[in-house]
Amino acid sequence: MGRNSNTGFACRQILYLALFALLVAAPTLAQQGTAAPDRQIDRDYIREAIDTVGLTLDSFYVSPEVAKKMEAYIRKQFKDGHYDKITSARDFFDKLTDDLREISKDKHLGARYLTDEQIQMFQDTVAGGAAREKELEDARRRNFGFKELKMLEGNIGYLDLRNFYETGQGAEDIAVAAMNFLANSDAIIIDLTQNGGGSPDMIDLISSYFFDEPVHLNTFYLRETDSLQQFWTTHSVQGPKLTDKDLYILTSHYTFSAAEEFTYNLKNLKRATIVGEITGGGAHPVDNHFFAGLNFGLRVPMGRAINPVTGTNWEGVGVKPDIEVPADDALDRAHLEALKKLRDKVKDEDRLNQIKWTITTLETKKNPFSVNIETLNSYVG
Repeated sequence: MGRNSNTGFACRQILYLALFALLVAAPTLAQQGTAAPDRQIDRDYIREAIDTVGLTLDSFYVSPEVAKKMEAYIRKQFKDGHYDKITSARDFFDKLTDDLREISKDKHLGARYLTDEQIQMFQDTVAGGAAREKELEDARRRNFGFKELKMLEGNIGYLDLRNFYETGQGAEDIAVAAMNFLANSDAIIIDLTQNGGGSPDMIDLISSYFFDEPVHLNTFYLRETDSLQQFWTTHSVQGPKLTDKDLYILTSHYTFSAAEEFTYNLKNLKRATIVGEITGGGAHPVDNHFFAGLNFGLRVPMGRAINPVTGTNWEGVGVKPDIEVPADDALDRAHLEALKKLRDKVKDEDRLNQIKWTITTLETKKNPFSVNIETLNSYVG
């Protein structure tokens, strides 16, 4: 059995990454004192925007029942005058997003003001051409999310992965190189504490290194086609598999979307130990809708994940770690756990002494030894 994938779906995920990066950058500009573009609006504009959002949600949102509740709520907000004092499109869509999430509790759902240029950029990206090539150039400069690879003390491999980029266009080559780099380690730590999501294709590729045989990772229900889309690991990979390596995944509250899926999949397949914080709680794949006349974009969750082990997903609740610690402490804790497990397996005396020394060093770092001033003074002279 192989992976049942879909290029259009994966492209939507990578486009979501680009849109997300743009939208979170806007507040930063304002904080720095740079005048961000905006549009002055009136009550007629707000009414038309609410009509557009309501129709789009009714047509595409993963849960028709929740879509109707959201539409009813924002129409009531409009009728009761909660939007009357808003004259900025940027402020309105921030408020509208809060209101939609108040009902849905869906962190993937959101509306944002976009300039004509921004909308054209995203439309050109979908169509291909110069905008798509620029996006790929930016992805290459970010090394397709592969931020750092190194060997920690005790021969523990470490990968800091910031995004799950769509395979192809060079991302797959970087992923293969990273997995091969980790091949001679005794255990592996994958750091997703700063990973906000991405494409299911990359999840499949990386996961395939950790299983001998094809494994069913996840299924997405897609409302638009009323269909199920399965994702599996592949039988073969480029380079050696890592099935004999203990795997640790680091998480934070920022860990979101595809990064949560990777974590949730391997946790429930009992293939990894999760260390860190409960993740963000976004399990719905998204599509993006752009409305040039009204200058806004709408992220619409149009499906839901169905894990083959649990029959459900992490929407709204996140993925709970096996070892819950602050994200800043997750790496040291995972490193220590990996070494302790390795200590119990190693037979070679020299190797065992090295591991024990590294464990002692890490434990001392966590709980440094201190001597009170009276004791120190007793040695003076």
